[in-house]
Amino acid sequence: MKVEQIYTGCLAQGAYYIQSEGEAAIIDPLRETGPYLERARKDNVQIKYIFETHFHADFVSGHLDLSKATGAPIVYGPQAAPAFDAHIAADGETFRVGKVTLKVLHTPGHTLESSCFLLLDENGEPHSLFTGDTLFLGDVGRPDLAQKAANLTQDELAGMLYDSIYTKILPLPDSLVIYPGHGAGSACGKNMMKETVDTLGHQKTFNYALMQPTREAFIEAVTDGLSEPPAYFPQNVLMNKEGYDSLAEVKERALQALDPAAFKTVAGASEALVLDTRNADAFAAGHIPGSISIGVDGQFAPWVGALIGDVNQAILLVADAGREEEVITRLSRVGFDNVLGYLAGGFDAWKQAGMETDSVNRISAAQFAEELPKHPDYTVLDVRKPSEFALGHYSKAASFPLDDINTWFGTQPKEHMYIHCAGGYRSMIAASILKARGIHDFKEVAGGWGAISKTDVPVATGLPAGQNA
Repeated sequence: MKVEQIYTGCLAQGAYYIQSEGEAAIIDPLRETGPYLERARKDNVQIKYIFETHFHADFVSGHLDLSKATGAPIVYGPQAAPAFDAHIAADGETFRVGKVTLKVLHTPGHTLESSCFLLLDENGEPHSLFTGDTLFLGDVGRPDLAQKAANLTQDELAGMLYDSIYTKILPLPDSLVIYPGHGAGSACGKNMMKETVDTLGHQKTFNYALMQPTREAFIEAVTDGLSEPPAYFPQNVLMNKEGYDSLAEVKERALQALDPAAFKTVAGASEALVLDTRNADAFAAGHIPGSISIGVDGQFAPWVGALIGDVNQAILLVADAGREEEVITRLSRVGFDNVLGYLAGGFDAWKQAGMETDSVNRISAAQFAEELPKHPDYTVLDVRKPSEFALGHYSKAASFPLDDINTWFGTQPKEHMYIHCAGGYRSMIAASILKARGIHDFKEVAGGWGAISKTDVPVATGLPAGQNA
């Protein structure tokens, strides 16, 4: 028996490859099927089943393309009703893969169809549990995402989640290995550990949700402090439930190299969003006016989903040479399939063609600290999360989380500003959005709070009134 976690850091997502005696199963695959097909080929095994723990909201699964490529059936737990052929398993139903068995445990609460898959080894003994978004390390799945589809309140769903976890998971052996669907950084939970594998016994002593004395206490604990879910979540659920174009088709449409003149023409005719995926330093030094910076080397796909929101938005890409297909693939993971092409030759070609350019006034943390006393009227926008802000910030900074920029845009000053985040990635995104909306009188601080905190600026802790961590 072999169990492999295939973890994708930018999505904080875990897919799983299980093989035994010439057969394999895949759990919660990402949209690109290559890694799973390659593993099966190397191991000389047949992919027999594709298991889905639920209809994912934060990424587009590869279940359809993988099923088409292998002939393996897609398996969901009870109450799933996809628009395509799938096996809807009964609670407790088992599936043989070589000499091991996967048993369905229906665990509604995060969604109604949410299910975990219990792996029984060659001797029929519990080995591990693939928990999807039901149980995370340090947390449980948020119960507010499926309210509309389930016609239930978040408290009712949280109660179902309690029943699922406390009656079906906690009685299992403490030695059971827990393989969750996500880790720290995912918007599917609020308190996840950075580790991606643990035992049930350790989780019983560490996970706040598993230590609640009553059902009511559990409901209160897991519903407290939930942030607004990203705007793209319902659209990804719909794609996973109803189907989507194959990734090969998406790439064929998107991999259109456009020279600067053609790029400009398409941008004007289509109202496409120009997405610049280079790093923050490169974007600050020069970029196409009105373009949005979301660097591909950060948490790229989740930020695209959170800030652009509409998966149908037409997109034109500016990318480093040779990385265009990578960017298109990562966009497709969160359902952004409407890429019209990319700038051939990148930003250098744009400059050489004599096209208009813009830049961001990026300064060092030392310069920021030196300038502050000279500009007491300047506003400092800290775009980190409230929880980060609470741990320490410049004493006169205002908390404006990047996640909420579409809400707070227009309430901040229009001039005389400094902007920073933790390290410079998020503040450059914010800077690009402000500039695209006509606000240019600000300075963005390279290195963010990590660099600022090493200067002599006055520091405070805690949150502004009315904000939750």
